Amino acid sequence: MAYRVLGRAGPAQPRRARRLLFAFTLSLSCTYLCYSLLCCCDDLGQSRLHGAPRCLRGPGAGGQKLLPKSRPCDPPGPTPSAPGAPSAATAAAAAPAPRLPAANHSGSAKMGTKRLPQALIVGVKKGGTRAVLEFIRVHPDVRALGTEPHFFDRNYGRGLDWYRSLMPRTLESQITLEKTPSYFVTQEVPRRIFNMSRDTKLIVVVRNPVTRAISDYTQTLSKKPDIPTFEGLSFRNRTLGQVDVSWNAIRIGMYALHLESWLQYFPLAQIHFVSGERLITDPAGEMGRVQDFLGIKRFITDKHFYFNKTKGFPCLRKTESSLLPRCLGKSKGRTHVQIDPEVIDQLREFYRPYNIKFYETVGQDFRWE
Repeated sequence: MAYRVLGRAGPAQPRRARRLLFAFTLSLSCTYLCYSLLCCCDDLGQSRLHGAPRCLRGPGAGGQKLLPKSRPCDPPGPTPSAPGAPSAATAAAAAPAPRLPAANHSGSAKMGTKRLPQALIVGVKKGGTRAVLEFIRVHPDVRALGTEPHFFDRNYGRGLDWYRSLMPRTLESQITLEKTPSYFVTQEVPRRIFNMSRDTKLIVVVRNPVTRAISDYTQTLSKKPDIPTFEGLSFRNRTLGQVDVSWNAIRIGMYALHLESWLQYFPLAQIHFVSGERLITDPAGEMGRVQDFLGIKRFITDKHFYFNKTKGFPCLRKTESSLLPRCLGKSKGRTHVQIDPEVIDQLREFYRPYNIKFYETVGQDFRWE
């Protein structure tokens, strides 16, 4: 009896043992799989919690190529628990403070920065200011605004930030410059420029005041053909020789009168006077003195100019950046209207005392008599 029982149980024991071993192995595999998944999910959760993006090891770590949209892992370094490793708080304190968004006048070192001008061409109208501006813009150390902003006489209420925003970007080694000829004859302008910067360098282009007045009238006549004659506007009473100083074309040429306002705020050493006549006959010489005044090397020389017989004044030769020579626009070099010689003589006598006082003040004889 016992033999039969043993005989029946003999073949069943290996099957039961195999089943138990299979169940144990399966259970162990499932346990390991679940543990692996939990660890992976925990790492992923911690990464997302701290904001660290997932990355792939580079070729140095495993020789595998990075996926196009995956960032490379950071190079291995000390962990926070490693000796000598900085804590998160220490690292944050050591990092540079974030910079606030820059104002509209800032720029990269390569592009330069918008700055308030260090030099101004303040006058005078029809004296040759446009020529000086175009000639000085050839210099690599000067960046100039091409239009007249009229900030200090018409747009002062807009503020210095608006004024700065108009300026070209300049490097530290460059000078920012602008031109508005009406500044010289506007009473409030010297004080306003002084309040911006007492170190501002001022350029004044002057010309024989009689010739300047005729040029001014010629320009106005081209726009308003119905205006009175030059003689009629110049005199309140020609017989008595009473000149009408309220007419702007006459008043601008009273240079000594306007200069008094400027000398209340700026020393004479900060004001450079350019001769409009010599600018035509010797442009390189006049521009050489302008460059000296601005404290820049004499880059603009005779080689930059040629005389245009049609216009009657010098033009810029073609440069590497310009395939054609550059002359001033059609509005420059107009043929002046014919004026009675007696009228011209009367105006010369009127301007004589102003001219002499101007020569004495600036220490330069422009020989307009």
